[in-house]
Amino acid sequence: MRQLRRGDAAGAVSIPAPLRFEPRPPVEDRPAPRPVATWEVKYRRVVIASDLGSILAVVILVGSLVANSATVGDFPPALVAAATVVTVLASLTACRAWSTAVLGQEAEEFRRLGKAVVAAAVVLAVVSLGLGVPGVRGWIFLVVPAIALVAFPLRYILRQLLHRRRRAGRCLLPVLVAGSVDTATDLIARTRREPHNGWRVEAVCAGGTAHGDIEGVPVVGHLDELADHVRRGGYRVVAITPDPYWTPLRLQRLAWQLEGTPAEMVVAPVLMEVAGPRVHITGVLGLPLLRVSAPTFTGARRVVKEIVDKIGALLLLTILSPVLLGIAAAISLGDRGPALYRQQRVGKDGKPFTILKFRTMVVDADRHRADLLAGNEAAGPLFKMRRDPRVTPIGAVLRRFSIDELPQLVNVLRGTMSLVGPRPPLPEEVEAYGPDMLRRLLVKPGLTGLWQVSGRSDLPWDEAVRLDLRYVEDWSLALDALILWKTVRAVVRGQGAY
Repeated sequence: MRQLRRGDAAGAVSIPAPLRFEPRPPVEDRPAPRPVATWEVKYRRVVIASDLGSILAVVILVGSLVANSATVGDFPPALVAAATVVTVLASLTACRAWSTAVLGQEAEEFRRLGKAVVAAAVVLAVVSLGLGVPGVRGWIFLVVPAIALVAFPLRYILRQLLHRRRRAGRCLLPVLVAGSVDTATDLIARTRREPHNGWRVEAVCAGGTAHGDIEGVPVVGHLDELADHVRRGGYRVVAITPDPYWTPLRLQRLAWQLEGTPAEMVVAPVLMEVAGPRVHITGVLGLPLLRVSAPTFTGARRVVKEIVDKIGALLLLTILSPVLLGIAAAISLGDRGPALYRQQRVGKDGKPFTILKFRTMVVDADRHRADLLAGNEAAGPLFKMRRDPRVTPIGAVLRRFSIDELPQLVNVLRGTMSLVGPRPPLPEEVEAYGPDMLRRLLVKPGLTGLWQVSGRSDLPWDEAVRLDLRYVEDWSLALDALILWKTVRAVVRGQGAY
């Protein structure tokens, strides 16, 4: 550290100089901010137009029915309708439900949309109570929820259109990855495996002596050259992955150097699989800290999940009972065997339970499993065959659309399973579990889950385990809702079902 020296009669005294931080580039040397990509602007406008159209349509159609059946005193219905529209739009803006950072990204987009709708209902309730406006309950409990019922599906449709373009290689953000070779390789693999997230890695700045390319992506320089490459390359995202080079001071300097560029700096934490509601950034003692809260396995949200499970299972069993009875009769008449197949599985906290499924194989299928082990196509302790000779003709149809899983609604009603959760494992699988995999047993297994909407039997064993652990770590009501919504599409497509 450079030191200043001050002389006096007693001799020289060394006074440390203040820390000198690397200054930001002069304004004239910084690149002009590049505007957001045209497709981002258009997509955001389409989403806003969709939400606005949903609000106006519901207020006009449902609001007219509410206005005709209730009195609002001295307040004309048109004024109440206008107040509802303004309140919902203000809530969407306040909750940043139109931020380009969340549009098309995981469950956060729908969480913000749901938060905005709930906030709008609360504001309307408080204001109407304070002003003494009668007859507003219909607007709060009918009109506002109806807006959500229209806006959510439209948002989902728009997201699917965006994801289709991304899978075709369009509407992607150019990314520069900066980190170690291993972490850069992992991030490149993830972006290619999940293009719907909108990232395309176009270059890498790697630590050590890396050169050439990583998984076909060119290495354009070392980590200390990162800022220069960002300015020249016009990247939209700079993804910082773990590497010993990255100290807090270097990350801070990099953030200053990237100011004025079109790039967004994204830092991947060491806890790569922890995200969502468990991660919070707070300031303590003047330091920005990443706080990771413990997974929530009790509390109000879990009570809500239990209620939704019970009510959802009961409603589905009631509605589908004629179909279920018809399927059971068809199975029994096919080979005179039982319609249901019972099997021991392991549930929450390692407690065994009997799972129910429609029988899709011949009656003595378990006896022939040993003879077919050589043809096993699944990884890990699972046994799967695309053309299993034990599957009956009607069983093949039931498996194709996952109809054989519907009797598990009884398990949900009994409380041994949930509508959404990890895949229910077999006892022999659990015996082979390590300490990490045992965390799957902290929650109830589910009728559907991340594994169901991500490829099912086509998934490698390690990936299926990772998805189950991710669900346990990052569970939320919004994630459950998104998985249930995606399950319908996965069942219709039948991908990975055999």
